[in-house]
Amino acid sequence: MSIMYYPAVFHIAEDVQGYWVEFPDLPGCFSQGDTIAHTMEQAKEALGLYLDKDTDLYEKDIASPSDIQNIMKQYPNEIVVLVEYNALEFARKYKTKAIKKTLSIPEWLNDEAIHQNINFSQVLQEALIAKLQL
Repeated sequence: MSIMYYPAVFHIAEDVQGYWVEFPDLPGCFSQGDTIAHTMEQAKEALGLYLDKDTDLYEKDIASPSDIQNIMKQYPNEIVVLVEYNALEFARKYKTKAIKKTLSIPEWLNDEAIHQNINFSQVLQEALIAKLQL
């Protein structure tokens, strides 16, 4: 899975105490928070939701990230930072719904595992994590 960095522009909110953030390369991708740290966390979540194509209801072209220097020139009086999107980290945090899988194993192995009270789902998850080296 990929890691990308998009420039984000942090603005002081004029109507409430706090900040709001926008991603100039991604129309409609913005968020807000009470503090810079909170706004950064909200920005990461908004960026992940925007870039995660698995849950996208609409086809949209995703622009490549602009050079941060160009964005800083466009917003000289604002805080401009790069926000990381790590697809695997995002999935681990927000895609925790259990997915049912059907699989086949030999009867003798099934019987022995049941006899030893082994949790099949846990073993499969642990084996997949080890196999994928995650």
